[in-house]
Amino acid sequence: MRYWGILLGKLVAAAAVLYAVWYCLHLWRPEPAQHVRAFGHDPFVHDLGWTTIMFLYNLLVNGFLVLIILDQRYRCRTCGRRLRMPIRRGTHAQVLFGPPRTEYICIYGHGTLKVNELQLTGREAPDWKPHEDMWKELYSIEEEEKQK
Repeated sequence: MRYWGILLGKLVAAAAVLYAVWYCLHLWRPEPAQHVRAFGHDPFVHDLGWTTIMFLYNLLVNGFLVLIILDQRYRCRTCGRRLRMPIRRGTHAQVLFGPPRTEYICIYGHGTLKVNELQLTGREAPDWKPHEDMWKELYSIEEEEKQK
């Protein structure tokens, strides 16, 4: 649940920042007057400055969304923290035996994310594998040593 809360928080923050930018752009360069539209003139065709500003604003919005999605992709699905300790497995020279991929783990032991680096059959989603409780075994060994 925390994973989705972080995504929602980032989207709300981005919407607030982008709305502030939109508001400032409209104060600086307002949309062409309404009477121009009444005569059938499209502002995107007849006002190059306004069209350029809206194009750059659109690029900014899309850039924010891409950064949010990329950041969210490399977060733990349980606790929402960034995944750490990338390990590269496989090689490009031996694609048949083990395609190259990168594995990330949650430092609190919630799971492992496997991201394929080479995608031969089309776009493949990263493989998230949750762990029950990987620290349980270590704690049990430690408690057994204390009892001896």
